[in-house]
Amino acid sequence: MNKLSPNVIGMTLISINVGLPREIIHGGREVTTGIFKAPVAGPVRLGRLNLAGDGQADLRVHGGADKAVYAYPFEHYAFWAKELGRHDFSHGQFGENFTTMGLLEDEVFIGDVFRIGDARAQVTQPRSPCFKLGIRMNDENFPARFAAANRTGFYLRVLEEGMVKAGDAIDRVEHATGSMNVREIFRLRHVGGTRAEYERAARLPGLSSSWRDAFEKRLAEK
Repeated sequence: MNKLSPNVIGMTLISINVGLPREIIHGGREVTTGIFKAPVAGPVRLGRLNLAGDGQADLRVHGGADKAVYAYPFEHYAFWAKELGRHDFSHGQFGENFTTMGLLEDEVFIGDVFRIGDARAQVTQPRSPCFKLGIRMNDENFPARFAAANRTGFYLRVLEEGMVKAGDAIDRVEHATGSMNVREIFRLRHVGGTRAEYERAARLPGLSSSWRDAFEKRLAEK
């Protein structure tokens, strides 16, 4: 596993990871996936839709303005190493673009805005894992374990483009007062909740359009 420098404190971008879609054989068929991300050195441009050098395979469910970049807490690496009995991880292991320190899901809220290098980005939604995460981890059961642990990381929309690099401080420049944190919103969608919680979630101004639609549909069914 890549070693984290002991002098890194606070909220920090510790690795930038990118990768372009590739074709692999899975279950006897060809699958195109962008799940394989690897660290890059030096400054990288963060644009409205993605990082330079990065790409997504299925744009129906990945990428887009609401999911321009995916962040995952480095703190979870130790949990998964112990849980899976593995010590072969490197940054980008979970398909994340940003490996971060100090940004856990119960402390990050939908709509929060962060300054990272020259860019500004806003939290939009948790990650809902698909089968391609199982491909990356070489474990078809891993997506279910990932969801059950509610250690999902989160997506960001880019409000202001700019250059970012590993080692940049991450500063919360706007806190979404009255919002729900990433862990709460994931539980609400994938486990369930009250009508009042769905109504509250559907009104969150920073929430991605796809998750807002899901909560509005849930309300219509109640």
